Amino acid sequence: MIYSTATVPVNPDGEARLTREQVWKGLELKARDARLFLPPGLCTQCDVVEESVAHFVREATIAGADLREIITLEPQSKVTFFQATGPREGVIINELFEDDAGELHLKFYCYIGLRGKEPNGPEEQAEQAQFDSEDKGYKSALLSTLKRTREMLADGKL
Repeated sequence: MIYSTATVPVNPDGEARLTREQVWKGLELKARDARLFLPPGLCTQCDVVEESVAHFVREATIAGADLREIITLEPQSKVTFFQATGPREGVIINELFEDDAGELHLKFYCYIGLRGKEPNGPEEQAEQAQFDSEDKGYKSALLSTLKRTREMLADGKL
């Protein structure tokens, strides 16, 4: 199994300040349409195909892999992605929280496996290394999400 986590401050020095509500709008928008947040061409399809009071289901093609995710939203707090189909199985979570000093942070964590692959085998070890990579892992994805949220806010699209 793969376990990875990363946490970044939402408002580091030198960046335009974001409120919890603004970050939340960005996270919810990203959950509904990842194409708006991922590098061009990485996500070629992302559609909400089912919606209820408690969750929605999206089907997406990301990095050439077709997947189906059941997504739950805990407003202003947490987005949970359950990997229903695709190369991964398990859960990915994005969570907003304040530290002891009251500063807002965005945290990613996941507990997943690769379907049809040996547990802790070479494929999972490679995936673990990528998740934990400083420049390609989820820390960079969190920073990219906050950057895109700031851009969309500045452009009046959020």
